[in-house]
Amino acid sequence: MTKNQGLTVQTGGHELATSHDFGQAANGRAAETVFADWQSRQARQTVTTYRAGLSLFADYLNEYDPLPGGLLRTGPLLMSDVEAWQGMTFGIVEGFRNWMLSEGYAVASVNARLSAVKTFARLAVKAGQIDRLEGMMIKAVEGYAHKEIKRIDELRTQAGTPTRVSNQKTEPVRITSAQARALKAQPGTPRGRRDSLIMCLLIDHGLRVSEVVGLTVGDIDLKARQLAFYRSKVDRTQTHKLTADTLRAARAYLATDAPAIGTLLRGSRRGTAGRLTDPGMSRRSITRRVRTLGEAAGIEGLSAHDCRHSWATRAARNGTPLERLRDAGGWSSFAMPLRYIEAAAIANEGVNLGD
Repeated sequence: MTKNQGLTVQTGGHELATSHDFGQAANGRAAETVFADWQSRQARQTVTTYRAGLSLFADYLNEYDPLPGGLLRTGPLLMSDVEAWQGMTFGIVEGFRNWMLSEGYAVASVNARLSAVKTFARLAVKAGQIDRLEGMMIKAVEGYAHKEIKRIDELRTQAGTPTRVSNQKTEPVRITSAQARALKAQPGTPRGRRDSLIMCLLIDHGLRVSEVVGLTVGDIDLKARQLAFYRSKVDRTQTHKLTADTLRAARAYLATDAPAIGTLLRGSRRGTAGRLTDPGMSRRSITRRVRTLGEAAGIEGLSAHDCRHSWATRAARNGTPLERLRDAGGWSSFAMPLRYIEAAAIANEGVNLGD
């Protein structure tokens, strides 16, 4: 072996040669698995929490730095594909931190999501996808100390910005049966057919808004009347049987308005007379649309989570066993579905003492 092929080391009177090519190949393999290796060392809840943080980061990137061809970033993609971090800069990360504050996320949530982004940026540096100097600058993007929270929230309150964005409201917006029907029965326009499908997925299936964002055309099987989709909260793919209203809405939308492949929902812009122009919808755009549709139906402040709460409540009141509700809602324990089930008007109704 010549000197330019590798490093020659003397040991025990023998020469051992380490190939330069072998070393580079080993580095390449390590870089490809750096994300998977990190996840294999973490608790399941940690991975779930980081996936949620990166999903929000993906929403931010999709809105302000869209990919060509209508492709969308997702939390799972950012956790599995090191190449998805190419071109990441400290300015992007700092902009994400500032954006979360402007959107009204609690400071603790801002810090947690920022931590997730910085952790994977550090791993991307190790994988060679982010320059080391840029990685050091990203590392220097700081969250907020506990003593800063009060002042930050005072400034946001003065500016009219919320200080805590949460899916869980103290009092969820109630949706009557008549209002649910109105929300699902949208006009027969491209945007109306899309909106009808969105509301059916939220009201009849209890999907989270992040799950609706991630749906693809291939997730809906009209022949089997089923929807198969990924739930990041429990890290599994589930299958739902489509309700009659959802099946009807899906058929109408897929027949004339949906793209041939890729992301299921198409966006729209003001001034386009209800035409669908944009590939994909972000979490924010669906949230705004749900609120607008709610106002048209006489419901103030409607959110996607209100629809999920309504779905869980209706299911519980109609005798759905708690374990079935847990599975259908994509929860990992009984604690969460119990929070969304409203107390009965008569507390001991249904209690059988055997008299």
